[in-house]
Amino acid sequence: MFDFQPISGLLASKTILVTGAGDGIGKEAALQFAKYGATVILLGKTVSKLEAVYDKIVKNGGPEPAIIPLDLQGATAQHYRDMANTIDTQFPSLDGVLHNASLLGHLEPLQQISEEDWNKVMQVNVNSQFFMTQALIPVLKKSNNASIVFTTSSVGLKGRAYWGSYSISKFATQGMMEVIADENENTSIRANCINPGGTRTNMRAQAFPGEDPETLKTPADIMPLYLYLMSDESKHETGKTFHAQPK
Repeated sequence: MFDFQPISGLLASKTILVTGAGDGIGKEAALQFAKYGATVILLGKTVSKLEAVYDKIVKNGGPEPAIIPLDLQGATAQHYRDMANTIDTQFPSLDGVLHNASLLGHLEPLQQISEEDWNKVMQVNVNSQFFMTQALIPVLKKSNNASIVFTTSSVGLKGRAYWGSYSISKFATQGMMEVIADENENTSIRANCINPGGTRTNMRAQAFPGEDPETLKTPADIMPLYLYLMSDESKHETGKTFHAQPK
């Protein structure tokens, strides 16, 4: 699937929600999903960025996307229930969710993590994904083949010093994916994780300020895996973690 060759119309008639769709991997995924025929729901906190992605999709001839401006930091379970109801009434189906939005927090020793920083990272990386997915599962079950893709990290597979709250949040993400996959084993819903690896994004630059970004793959370089997991070609894949840059 790392050299997956998507065909034209691969995602035609699918509706896919992408969080963190205004920038980086989320933006590229939204553009690629639309390129292959999906109606994309762009979720993020910065409306101007979402509008820029919206305009680019329309300019490229993709299906008209939708925009949901939402700050995951302040959203409650009720916000996600309302969002699920809106999606259910306005779209023929919801066939995919890409949980891409994440917060890095500060890289520091465990004993120095403040309550505020811990809560911010957990709110965006764990709580929002939990309550959003919980609200969306009844909608996803109406699809013939629904794919939930979470974003993990190498520090969510093996803990690393000073990556504290981010690392722990990604372990939680892994567990959430596996629980959802197991509970829905005999349904039309499947769940998997992608570890993007070192990619040329703002978050990567924040974590590794001295790194030369030219040495990293771009979000576009790793998109074949994202397209594969959102397509019917991967309908047998669930409960797995895929590495976009296997070593």
